[in-house]
Amino acid sequence: MSIIQRQVLLTAIFSLVLFILFSVMFFIAFPLESWSSLWERRVIDLPFIYIVPSISLLLGVCYGLLSGYFWKKQLITVETAVRELEKGRPIPVEPHAIPEIHDIWVRIEKVQNHIFEQTKLSQKLANEKAEDQEKRIQEMVSQERNRLARELHDSVSQQLFAASMMMSAITESKPLSDDRESKQLKLIEETIHQSQLEMRALLLHLRPAALKGKSLQEGVQELLVELMQKVTMNIKWKVEPIPLDKGVEDHLFRILQESVSNTLRHAKATSLDVLLIKRDDFVIMRVTDDGIGFEVDEGKTGSYGLQNMHERAVEIGGTLKIVSLKNKGTRLEVKVPVLRIEGDVE
Repeated sequence: MSIIQRQVLLTAIFSLVLFILFSVMFFIAFPLESWSSLWERRVIDLPFIYIVPSISLLLGVCYGLLSGYFWKKQLITVETAVRELEKGRPIPVEPHAIPEIHDIWVRIEKVQNHIFEQTKLSQKLANEKAEDQEKRIQEMVSQERNRLARELHDSVSQQLFAASMMMSAITESKPLSDDRESKQLKLIEETIHQSQLEMRALLLHLRPAALKGKSLQEGVQELLVELMQKVTMNIKWKVEPIPLDKGVEDHLFRILQESVSNTLRHAKATSLDVLLIKRDDFVIMRVTDDGIGFEVDEGKTGSYGLQNMHERAVEIGGTLKIVSLKNKGTRLEVKVPVLRIEGDVE
């Protein structure tokens, strides 16, 4: 039976019960002498046959109105729940005493769970799509950077090297003097040398070497040995074998690459010292040069490289500190805590 049918039936039954009840009470109080008395007896100056059904009907209507108001509140509650569900907000579902309303809430709960599962699946697919797209973009960027690095190395870098050799031959063949021409040639030679450093730093930035299965110690030593063969800078290092997670090793290696690249491009340094040690449950990596230095506060706001190194240090739970003095060099230090794993033996 539907709600409407139930309400009509209940209202009719309620009115009939009231009519019978009032009639019985009246007949007990005032026994009828004949059926014609129903028209002759008066209640509130109206015939009994009119007033009792009217009162019963009126009370029945009042009952219907109150019952309708109750059901209206129930339907408004359901409507509000559906509206909240439409907005994507969670709805607390509680058992209801009325079977029809209870069934509606059960269906609302099923729809809510279905929407939640669909949303979770959609977000998972979106994340997988974004990650896959990011991987493809990174791969394309890496391939393009490698291509540019090869072209620069095969063309511009070799041309700079040839120009450097020719300028060295010219300056060695000319007699030593302080004339204007010699100063200009010396300036050109220094400019070519600086351009070579810039190019090597750019190649290091475009095509950074990866660890590729090597330990951090092996990767750092290989990078610095290769750098010694390409620049005239005095390079020294002390690198201890430290077992670390691959993610930590990769970030420290990338920070070292970025720091060396900055030294080659901007520091005009003659020496470079690299230190990688473990002390008091901390891995410490320190890169020091004797270059021209810079204003650290200005560098932090204007350098993408410094910001990138800082973010990498934070990602592995470490700190990055840079101290630089004008014409006295720069020191970069990264400290990363080594997490103790239960069961490890020192």
